[in-house]
Amino acid sequence: MFRITRRAAPLAIAAALALATTTVAQAQVTFHRGNDSDPETLDAHKTSTVSEAHLLRDLSEGLVIHHINGTVVPGVAESWTISPDGKTYTFKLRPNAKWSNGDAVKASDFVFSLRRMVNPETGAKYANILYPILNAEKINKSDGGAKLADLGVTAIDDTTLEIKLERSTPYFLELLTHQTGLPVHPASVEKFGSDFVKPENWVSNGAYVLKEFVPNSHIKLEKNKAFHDAANVKIDTVIYYPSPDLAAAARRFQAGELHMTTDIPADQIKQLREKLGDQVKIAPYLGTYFLIINSSKKPFDDVRVRQALSMVLDREFIADEIWGGTMLPAYGVIPPNIGNYGTAAEADFKNASPLDREEKAKQLLKDAGFGPSMPLKIQLRYNTTDNNRRTVIAIAEQWKALGVETSFINTDGKTHFALLRDGGDFDIARYGWIGDFSDPQNFLFLFLSDNKGFNSGKYNNPTFDGLLAKAADEIDLTKRAAILREADAILAAEVPWIPVMFYSSKNLVSPKLVGFQQNLRGALPTRFMSLKP
Repeated sequence: MFRITRRAAPLAIAAALALATTTVAQAQVTFHRGNDSDPETLDAHKTSTVSEAHLLRDLSEGLVIHHINGTVVPGVAESWTISPDGKTYTFKLRPNAKWSNGDAVKASDFVFSLRRMVNPETGAKYANILYPILNAEKINKSDGGAKLADLGVTAIDDTTLEIKLERSTPYFLELLTHQTGLPVHPASVEKFGSDFVKPENWVSNGAYVLKEFVPNSHIKLEKNKAFHDAANVKIDTVIYYPSPDLAAAARRFQAGELHMTTDIPADQIKQLREKLGDQVKIAPYLGTYFLIINSSKKPFDDVRVRQALSMVLDREFIADEIWGGTMLPAYGVIPPNIGNYGTAAEADFKNASPLDREEKAKQLLKDAGFGPSMPLKIQLRYNTTDNNRRTVIAIAEQWKALGVETSFINTDGKTHFALLRDGGDFDIARYGWIGDFSDPQNFLFLFLSDNKGFNSGKYNNPTFDGLLAKAADEIDLTKRAAILREADAILAAEVPWIPVMFYSSKNLVSPKLVGFQQNLRGALPTRFMSLKP
């Protein structure tokens, strides 16, 4: 035991005071988390990527939210009722819900925000997510003279919001967890226009506020003291780092610079497991890894070409060898564990031998006019990550068996996905879709001919469109699932996109991080986590 003598006492007291000061300074808890890439935007009504969703879960709160265990729980709405016919939802808002500037969060804020989302002038790529709301589709498509005021969203009073639907929609509550249902601060949008997303103008109703955005470096969020549940938010500052270089992110994690990553370099899975043990977290995820084929462009408008390219892929090799056994081979569009469904449709060649598949694929290409004297040439685009690069190289090698010549174009994620969303030209492009809600419609709607925001390959099949419209009008969930299965089978046969693998969530997680839970939705809001010293 250290004894304090008279002579040593002043020094000891000074040291104790210095330690106390340091302890106070260290009381601020900072969470360093990796993210897939920089966001293209933080305007909730114009976002569409997973990296943006991670940020928005911290910055904004919808009527309902995903808890970190993946369940749907109250957000701004503390309770709600549903009419017997399933077409009217009435939400009671928390009386203590506030924006970061002190304004009360009102029902009228959600009316403003939902109208802005479906307003065609906003240009929201994700507007069709809200089509279950009464008149949303007509307004967004400028159809039949429908006006914004006709949207089925009404502020009964400051804390009561009513939403009327076109038809009963079994997944509507989960749909509202998506960023399309997030509110924006009306006064800020009206004052600053598109600049309302800048840190100096940002007004938040979520657990955190935006403080810094330095492209290619970091995004800094700080705890929103006006948040209704601020007392239970344990992390004061969150710093997101864009980390498309997965090997570099893994090194930063091992050096203690990151507490969590959003992905793991597949070629290091075994090594990292041996070194880090249960800090390597892998779990099922509601998503599919695709190759989008531009079926509006010759020769990819020929179903035989699309079928051949899909048929020859060795998905098991890619999933096991390239991705270290962390992904599942995908022979269909719909991932396992989806809600409101039965057995998903799959390609009819799934159980054929590799040799039989290769021979059939060669014949299909020959019938389409390709062979040694006229090889099929493909330009394959992908967003730059180590895992994607190794995957597309493996795919190109497998296509070589058919005489296919593949060249590559790779860009950062922001540029890649912007090109796809904005209708840019390509042959085949890598894509990943993570379910916004657990229902097959959220995967099948990608292929609707009028889905300009996400049908990047411009697939057009009136029969398919008709089946999805029919399913939307079917209240009986069993009958609805059967109709959606018919539509799913069309995609399996016509291959507008090539499903390659079903995702898993892959994270490196520090033992200091408390409360982390992987879930099918990949929803990891910082507010539910804490850090040990």
